[in-house]
Amino acid sequence: MKNTSDLTQGKILGPLMKFTLPIMAALILQTLYGAVDLLVVGQFASPAAVSAVATGSQILYTLTVVITGLSMGVTIIIGQQFGQHKEHEIGNTVGAGICLFAALSVILTAVMLLAAPLLVRLLQAPPEAYDFTVQYVRVCSGGILFIAAYNTLGSIFRGMGDARTPLLAVTIACVTNIVLDVLFVAVLHMGAAGAAAATVAAQAISVLLSLIIIRKRGLIFPFSRKQIRFQKKVILRICKMGAPCALQDLLVSISFLAITAIVNQLGVIASAGVGVAEKLCGFILLVPSSYTQSMSAYVAQNIGAGQPQRAKKGMYYGMLTSFLLGLIMSYFAFFHGDALSRIFAKDSAVILASAEYLKGYAIDTLLVSFLFCFIGYFNGCGCTTFVMIQGLIGAFGVRIPVSWLASRAADVSLFHIALATPCSTVIQIILCFWFYKWGYPRLQKRGSIPER
Repeated sequence: MKNTSDLTQGKILGPLMKFTLPIMAALILQTLYGAVDLLVVGQFASPAAVSAVATGSQILYTLTVVITGLSMGVTIIIGQQFGQHKEHEIGNTVGAGICLFAALSVILTAVMLLAAPLLVRLLQAPPEAYDFTVQYVRVCSGGILFIAAYNTLGSIFRGMGDARTPLLAVTIACVTNIVLDVLFVAVLHMGAAGAAAATVAAQAISVLLSLIIIRKRGLIFPFSRKQIRFQKKVILRICKMGAPCALQDLLVSISFLAITAIVNQLGVIASAGVGVAEKLCGFILLVPSSYTQSMSAYVAQNIGAGQPQRAKKGMYYGMLTSFLLGLIMSYFAFFHGDALSRIFAKDSAVILASAEYLKGYAIDTLLVSFLFCFIGYFNGCGCTTFVMIQGLIGAFGVRIPVSWLASRAADVSLFHIALATPCSTVIQIILCFWFYKWGYPRLQKRGSIPER
């Protein structure tokens, strides 16, 4: 395929940015893809429906990060194989990955359909939004297979340095979702269920058209249907690399769900306000998030090619450029949160609540510029277990306790609750710096670094 890139040769900054920007654009569209549901419902439905989509999308996001985290194992392995010029082995990794994610999606779909009411109750959804939330979650769960398919395709191509094909896939999904959201919610007045149905249909169309495009373009590695089978050795390696990322992402997302549950106890306005803010945070944090994905593939290729110093330089460039871009996002979040919140809500009380919560994330946007590049670097090196450990410490050792304590204060403020996130990020950066300077070099000397 013409879009693949060998990131192990030549200059660093230019190719890295050329690879990162399409990932960033894809994340913008993917976030917009999810935010459109809230935007349309916020304009054409009740606050209860807004709360339902906000809470329900948090549950679905938690599910998605599990799939995305596990697919990181595919990205790392293919990136290292690509860097080692072992294209003949990529086909086996792809075939095993398809089987793994197909089986996982069937299991997750069944679990979500049955557990939706319990999950909604655990999140303390406001009574007036309970039925809408359960309905939204169940309808969206029908699209888990397509979520898995999209992430599998994306992980394969990012590993080979191709960020444009995943961008094309999410562009198709985003445009389709916007059209269907307007039809189902604004025209047919289907509320939260209509937004969920639009999401599932858009995912299905995106995957189908993406497969057609890939078939026309062809692949750079040998691949046949015979390779789509449960290859125990390959699947175990994918899980070894990806499972720590998936577990970390799951538990970190659960920590944010815990914050949602804490905020839901403050009433429907606070619930809807934080739901709007979380959608905006998806856009605010997209810059550093894109570096996590690009850095993982970049480092994996260079580690596979035996160029660790080049991998380190790429991380430094990533931190610098991510921070500079993050300054812009942080400024708008802190000083113009009310204007941003009006995009997704029309109720003045919800807008004020959202703007207050956004100020905490504005601080975090600057900090994660460093954290997410560290995480991408360690992922590419295969040190996903450490990534999991630092994430869990940040989530359960800092984020949840601080947010709970802030919610119990006499003068409770959504801004103080939001500050739990940057507090967690500071601790995680300290842990990453320690591991980078002392922990990882010791593992290298002992020969106990993960298989490459």
